[in-house]
Amino acid sequence: MKTAAQPSNAPDLDAAPDGTGTLDEVFGALADPTRRAIVARLTEGPCSVSELGAPFPMSAPAISKHLAVLERAGMITRWKTGRVHYCRLVGGPLGRAGAWIEQHRVFWERQLDALEDYLDREAETCNQPPPTPQD
Repeated sequence: MKTAAQPSNAPDLDAAPDGTGTLDEVFGALADPTRRAIVARLTEGPCSVSELGAPFPMSAPAISKHLAVLERAGMITRWKTGRVHYCRLVGGPLGRAGAWIEQHRVFWERQLDALEDYLDREAETCNQPPPTPQD
């Protein structure tokens, strides 16, 4: 969905054609350090929920709540084999977030380059010796 703040030709990076979470949900999920650590662990491959929760000083229900946030954002999928629950990372939402960040990085690089050019021109003007008074 495009908002009033987006130009009409801007790509709609918030849309989730694969049915995963929106950018707001993805960035909201990544706002928590525990969830970022879980995502970092899942970049190594699928993992059991108990293994995911082992490094954290919190209860299994608390880990489950973190996983639910990541799942709602479309960042992970969960499944059960026997009595063991597993998770794996889904790349689409992180890819969209990365594309959004890259789009804004390019914009700000252009803005800062233009500012640098302007300041260089101003410095040249300011560094010229003053005109000598003529008698």
